[in-house]
Amino acid sequence: MKARFMCTGDTNSNLGGRLTDRRNTGQTDGQGGMKNKATTQRQEKRWDDTVDGRSRRAPHWQRHSFPKSVFAAGTAKRTTEILKKKAVLVSLNEDETEGRTTRGAGKVQPPDQPLSAAEWRKLKESLGNLQRFDIQMMTALFTSGAELDIAKSLLNFVAMEKGTLSYELLLQYLVLCVHGGHDAEVFEVYDIMRGSFSSLDTGASSLFIKSFSRTVRWREAINILHEIRKVIIPSASNYGDVIAAAVLHGDIITAWAFYDELIEKGLSPRQEVWNALFKGQRETTEEGGKGLEAMSQSEHQERLLGILLYMRNNQIYPEHSLASSIKTWFESLSGQKWTGSWTSTTPKGVCRCCRSELESIQLTAEEYQHLKDRVMTDIIQGRDVFNKTTPEELEKFKAFVKRKPTFDVVVDGLNVASISNDKNRRSEMLLAIVSELKHQGLTILVLGRKHMLQPCRSWERHDMKLIQQQAHCFFTENISEDDPFLLYATLHSGNHCLFVSKDLMRDHKACLPDIATRQLFFKWQRGHQLVVDGYVAAGKRVRFQSILDYDTIVQTSGDSWHIPYDDTEDRSTYEIPQRWLCLTKH
Repeated sequence: MKARFMCTGDTNSNLGGRLTDRRNTGQTDGQGGMKNKATTQRQEKRWDDTVDGRSRRAPHWQRHSFPKSVFAAGTAKRTTEILKKKAVLVSLNEDETEGRTTRGAGKVQPPDQPLSAAEWRKLKESLGNLQRFDIQMMTALFTSGAELDIAKSLLNFVAMEKGTLSYELLLQYLVLCVHGGHDAEVFEVYDIMRGSFSSLDTGASSLFIKSFSRTVRWREAINILHEIRKVIIPSASNYGDVIAAAVLHGDIITAWAFYDELIEKGLSPRQEVWNALFKGQRETTEEGGKGLEAMSQSEHQERLLGILLYMRNNQIYPEHSLASSIKTWFESLSGQKWTGSWTSTTPKGVCRCCRSELESIQLTAEEYQHLKDRVMTDIIQGRDVFNKTTPEELEKFKAFVKRKPTFDVVVDGLNVASISNDKNRRSEMLLAIVSELKHQGLTILVLGRKHMLQPCRSWERHDMKLIQQQAHCFFTENISEDDPFLLYATLHSGNHCLFVSKDLMRDHKACLPDIATRQLFFKWQRGHQLVVDGYVAAGKRVRFQSILDYDTIVQTSGDSWHIPYDDTEDRSTYEIPQRWLCLTKH
């Protein structure tokens, strides 16, 4: 690169005497990492964009041969697409997508071939000597996927015009090089920046770690990681790049050392790291590497099984590529005769491959009591309780629940009534739902607000009277929040009690203090929430989405493993996979 000898320090680069952190060091993400990983995340994201037999639950006619659930992977995306079509927003959405695609290059149009200094100057003048022309143009080159030689010619022009290359420009060029896999050019930029600037920020350091880790100079990435560690906690991506490099080069001891450090820092490993570790033992053994000399095969095996338990404890689902590596690893274990199969489950939670029964979705007595206590403390009686209700109203409701019989189902009246887009049918909708539950012989509590008792077109007096005849009802003040009352009544009634709502309760789950309790809440929710299935036509019977009997979580019985995995990119964080990897030992 001709410009390397013309580069001098940038007095505006805001550098200290050591490694500089451009992230907000005052906030965390709750997992030991930084909340605002501005520089690193923006750059890395650009290329890393990757009543039945067991309970008093719904009767047989409500169950589908292929269970449909609001928690099934891809449901949220499909629902969103349907709503967009109904609102005739497809074309608008396409326009927005196109706008986002070209936004990075909105002000400047990059050339399609390298330019001379004179040609670059002429282009700059044609754009009215645009401020920060060099930065905007380099960004446009990256966004458009331009050839590397064009970016190099831009650097030569800037060096000749200014006599120097700024830190920011080099950083943008570095992004382009790392994304394009131009590691030789990355080495050049590394030498320039080390020689010209007193320190590197975390964004540049992360980029260098990523690039160096995929080359024979991978151990230099470890040195850069150590530099970052002096200032802040490195990101999970930083650790992951180094771990994958160590595995690739047969240094299993180093790989596990950094993996342990990653876990100790409270970071969550990326799936690429697990993929590398599961592949690593096979490849190291096949190549006769020295990586396992200081670690026995049995020890390495226990470490890998520990990853599966980590997924279980943190309710993590492997992507299909990782699940494939796990399957191959099990089947390669000498003398153990493991067989892996891709499969699904029956609605009752029986593996269609090995016919074994999966873990129940129902909470144990201990789990239920723990969850009940935490919900009472952190959600119902939390610090913002007076924003949801008043002390008098809450005590009145508790007394109401105490003197009533145990409920089988609690209905969020206002929530489910709004399923109908026709505001004039809201009381009719609520009556239909209550009537169906009453038909099943259930003891019902309907929660509503006082304005629902005021006769109007939305809330017909006759409908509301019939609802109160079939169910126990409690109407809160109009400013009160319904969900705390719903959660209290459901949990107070016992583990058999269900609730009807289309609200996914994500805000309330977030109020719980730790990951384990939030996961317990989600498990309870999936086993107790009834959601109306589709549109309810006038005079038609109400159907509810299925509640699965089994827990979707990594599980083992010793001679078998069942691992739910992602086979779609459409799954939202609150949804669960529908496909399983069944591993059995013969």
